[in-house]
Amino acid sequence: MTDTAPNDAGDDQPKARKRGFVASLELDMRLLGMIGAFIAIALVFNILTGGRFLTPRNVFNLTIQTVSVAIMATGMVFVIVTRHIDLSVGSLLATTSAVMAMLQTEWLLQIFGFSLGHPALAWLAILGGLFAGTLVGAVNGYLIGYLAIPAFIVTLGGLLIWRNVGWYLTNGQTIGPLDETFQMFGGISGTLGTTWSWVFAVVASVATLYALWSARRTKQGHGFPVKPLWAESTVGALIVAAIMGFIWLLTSYEIPQRVLERDFEARGEILPEGYTAAYGLPISVLLLILVALVMTIIARRTRLGRYIFATGGNPDAAELSGINTRLLTVKIFAIMGFLCALSAVVASARLSFHSNDIGTLDELRVIAAAVIGGTALSGGIGTIYGAILGALIMQSLQSGMAMVGVDAPFQNIVVGAVLILAVLIDIIYRKRTGDT
Repeated sequence: MTDTAPNDAGDDQPKARKRGFVASLELDMRLLGMIGAFIAIALVFNILTGGRFLTPRNVFNLTIQTVSVAIMATGMVFVIVTRHIDLSVGSLLATTSAVMAMLQTEWLLQIFGFSLGHPALAWLAILGGLFAGTLVGAVNGYLIGYLAIPAFIVTLGGLLIWRNVGWYLTNGQTIGPLDETFQMFGGISGTLGTTWSWVFAVVASVATLYALWSARRTKQGHGFPVKPLWAESTVGALIVAAIMGFIWLLTSYEIPQRVLERDFEARGEILPEGYTAAYGLPISVLLLILVALVMTIIARRTRLGRYIFATGGNPDAAELSGINTRLLTVKIFAIMGFLCALSAVVASARLSFHSNDIGTLDELRVIAAAVIGGTALSGGIGTIYGAILGALIMQSLQSGMAMVGVDAPFQNIVVGAVLILAVLIDIIYRKRTGDT
């Protein structure tokens, strides 16, 4: 009979049909755990704050507050995966912020004779800051890779050096206000608005579905097993729903009438009666999304990414196989320095000025975000999306506790305890799954 399978195949077929709903989706359990933790935190604080935590305004503020640490956390994944550490990221952020502030307010004005508000000021300042951050990171990598000085010592020295270099560059003064174009990278002063936010949502959704479809076809073309079509469709629908829901929340945060009136008056116009507008997706969040995409592509699709994870998994074997681990270290720390400078753009633009205490303790927040996100301190394991979720979880905890009225010292106690708990859970998970 045609409906009867041969005996030698019968042992496997029923097992495939018995797979549960979650198993068929083949989702990353660590990712699900972090998403579940974030949802639990959000719901608890939403109850404790009487529904204020999940308002569009607070979600908007939460996202822009997370961006700076999250950008650096993506780079810290590469650093920790290769069994190094970088304790200087907060201080390097302060130095590059000082460089960009001085370029905007003094140096470029003196060198090129620019006036304040010149359209090239912000972009030249950003380029100068990115160059300075990349250069410092490359020097750190050279000291670690070629001179064999432990990363802990090099970056601990950098923590002390660069914080004070930034102080001397500004003579200990707060520099500002910064250029208006520059401030657009900080959040509330730079958003896409309602229309372009929804355009982004549609483009991101289409790109996601295409990526899933393309990956499925590639697997089929190489003879690899694929998920059931309904499971693939479910994953795509969940991602699209998350994108649309996120944009809906952001576009629900309306610009206050007084701000609209001021903007219309500045243009010599009168605000039409009943006119409303929303902030939408912040440019800083869009920047984080682009960084996440680029870093994920580097990690998964490039030779550099393969070398990074191979070196972290077994440095001796990687070197014996021909990988130039010294040059690799320079590249990793140069990327880290570049991302510190990029974070400095977001952090100082959000404040609209440079302050000498900017980035204080960010090194601890960045490392904690990467570790909470599943990056193994023993090396070889880590994800970009995990680090970003880790940063979001940490910022949610701090923002929620601040809204409830928890004292700052106790906030740090809770964050420290969560970090230790996250590492413990990760160790237990790896032991049970055999993922070392």
